[in-house]
Amino acid sequence: MFKLFSTDFWDIIARLILRNKIVILIGIILVTLFFSTKWENMRFTYTEANLLPDEHDVNITYNNFLKTFGEEGNLIVLGIKDSSLFTVEKLNAWNKLSENFKKYDEVETVVSIKDLQKLVKDTENEKFNLEPFIKDSISSLAQVETLQEELFKKYPFYDNFLFNNKTRTIRTALYLKKDIVNTSARKDFVVNILIPHIDRFEESNKLDVRISGMPYIRTLNSQNIVDEISLFIGAALLVTSLIFFLFFRSFRATIISLIVVCIGVMWTLGILGLLNYEITVLTALIPPLIIVIGIPNCIFLINKYQHEVKLHGNKVKSLQRVITKIGNATLMTNVTTASGFATFILTESKLLKEFGIVASLSILAIFILCLLIIPIIYTFLPYPKERHLEHLNKRWIGGFVNWMEHMVRQKRIAIYTTSLVLLIVSIIGIYQIKISGSLIEDMPKNTEFFNDIRFFEEEFNGIMPLEIMIDTKRKKGVMKLSTLKRMDQLEDLIIETPELSKPISVVGLVKYSKQAYYNGNTKFYQLPTSQENSFILSYAKNSSSNVDLLNNFVDSTGQYARITTFMKDVGTDKMERIEENLQTKIDKVFPKEKYDVTMTGKALVFQKGTKYLVKNLAISLSLAIFLISLFMAYMFRSGRMIIVSLIPNLLPLLVTAGLMGYLGVPIKPSTILVFSIAFGISVDDTIHFLAKYRQELQANHWKIKTSVYGALRETGVSMFYTSIVLFFGFSVFTISSFGGTVALGALVSATLLFAMLSNLLLLPSLLLSLERSIANKEVLREPAINIIPKEDEEE
Repeated sequence: MFKLFSTDFWDIIARLILRNKIVILIGIILVTLFFSTKWENMRFTYTEANLLPDEHDVNITYNNFLKTFGEEGNLIVLGIKDSSLFTVEKLNAWNKLSENFKKYDEVETVVSIKDLQKLVKDTENEKFNLEPFIKDSISSLAQVETLQEELFKKYPFYDNFLFNNKTRTIRTALYLKKDIVNTSARKDFVVNILIPHIDRFEESNKLDVRISGMPYIRTLNSQNIVDEISLFIGAALLVTSLIFFLFFRSFRATIISLIVVCIGVMWTLGILGLLNYEITVLTALIPPLIIVIGIPNCIFLINKYQHEVKLHGNKVKSLQRVITKIGNATLMTNVTTASGFATFILTESKLLKEFGIVASLSILAIFILCLLIIPIIYTFLPYPKERHLEHLNKRWIGGFVNWMEHMVRQKRIAIYTTSLVLLIVSIIGIYQIKISGSLIEDMPKNTEFFNDIRFFEEEFNGIMPLEIMIDTKRKKGVMKLSTLKRMDQLEDLIIETPELSKPISVVGLVKYSKQAYYNGNTKFYQLPTSQENSFILSYAKNSSSNVDLLNNFVDSTGQYARITTFMKDVGTDKMERIEENLQTKIDKVFPKEKYDVTMTGKALVFQKGTKYLVKNLAISLSLAIFLISLFMAYMFRSGRMIIVSLIPNLLPLLVTAGLMGYLGVPIKPSTILVFSIAFGISVDDTIHFLAKYRQELQANHWKIKTSVYGALRETGVSMFYTSIVLFFGFSVFTISSFGGTVALGALVSATLLFAMLSNLLLLPSLLLSLERSIANKEVLREPAINIIPKEDEEE
């Protein structure tokens, strides 16, 4: 019997691979074809990422709201801020544009200036009639001036919804049908109908139309994610293959590596399709990640093959040794990297779970592909040419290795001092980190739709819905004057809050009814008194029609009301203060025994989700450290070595966190990933170094200094190679238009660079300084897994 992961085990694996190469290649092709059939199941997400577990209180509240009032993010707004709009020709064209959208099945309601209705008192029949501001079309400039006079001065009910009376900005509201908001039909409408109509209008009227609203933002944002997947894959392939070629000076080796990682990407996309997962802003990162992580595997295997060929010239023996000698090392490093991603599976966030599952499976898949494809392809190829082996001399990197050795020999105090200073400065920086719960912060800043978001924030105080649902606990309780007065007090606070837009609710309609009762006098735009309430409501009940705009603000039973406001893109701290102020007012105004009032909406759900993820960050990172410590305990059988090895890997994480604080990079869903990913990858270098160090100790009869410097010279070069590939590979993400993806790429790249220097300078320094307590036969017993086979010692 042979021990799992022993040399005998890998000898058998090597023989199986090399003797059954045709069968294995056919198997890989068949599996790739199978995965390609699953690509059709891939679909891009049509909703914002829900970062909370389904059973979380915030999600339950939001889902209850949706059950009562339906999808809340179905509003698209069109806006114009241009004085030239107020001409007969252009105003008619604007109204015609709005009217055109009514004929499409995807549209539920269109509310434009032409659709606005005046509530007019009919004394004879004791009811209100609805009369349009514009009956057919505008025929004279005098009509335009009359319209402006009425809109901007006489009807506060419509102010800040369809126009801003201070800046004269006009907008039109398109309400999509709620059942298509989270489907592909929404995208078809926005891309194929809405945008072409707007483009034609702008061209013919020389007006700049601004577009916003959650359905529009989601559509264009999702399209950007789709476009960037191919961009990332192409850029990752280009950068990593270029670096690979510079290292190996071989087109053959470069092409083989590209074949391997391309198949890896195909498998990743197949895994996404097989599991029926949506492509989100996170899962879209996995294909290029597999390229970046797969190339170092290729470097290890091809480098070892060329080294063996140069050593003894036997190709078959070289390929067998590639598998037996590098198999354990690449398996362990890929398992630790996969573990960093797999920790997200244990969180309760569906978004992170899916990311963790696909990423960890893909990393293990790329390991298997590298181990199978590279040795098999080389069996069909001739020996490498002499120029392809020149890089093995590594003369150009000798200066770097000498510098590292000099620092560890002569400047250990400087290394410790620098590390301590970095630690202290980083901890100070960590206290400056802020949490971002913004829905739009990561969106591309250079796009037209992002500029439009800022435009509507300035003109109408935001487009992110914040909903307040009032349960009166009795049927028809909403229209009680006491309820309306309580709602009005809450709305006063919303109006006073500069980050929130003017609220929309049934309160406004009741105020408008009183104004109409007093023949349109604006000073009566207020809630009726108890004496007025009965006869004003009797007028309203006698009215045959309703204002479509507010049909959705009271449920059919009259028990539930909603107040809708829109929030500016504010930071988490400010959003929490706003929420706290509103909740204080709610608790004061609405007695709990009579009312159940809840706050919800997309903006609030996302902010709560970000806070939840921050808590999960500590859990997932702790899990990653724990799992990787278990691996190392199993491999090295030394508790002290685990502690020593964790120090140089945790320091780069703290430095990166400190940088985030100083540079103002907030904690958000995208940057949360940095720490677990970077830790899982950077610890690979530690494993390689400690494995070589243990081997050097045995070979050098437990001479500490000789062993440390020997391990440093031996592993320093490969660590430098892989770190350079990973650094530039992750740097590819900085070309993204999404702020979060840019931050992820830059932070992981910086962390891995710090980790390389930490493992090459701090780790050997610690081993030398603590030599008496850790470098002995009892502490470094025979490992459970020989990462570097004993044959290497003899050589």
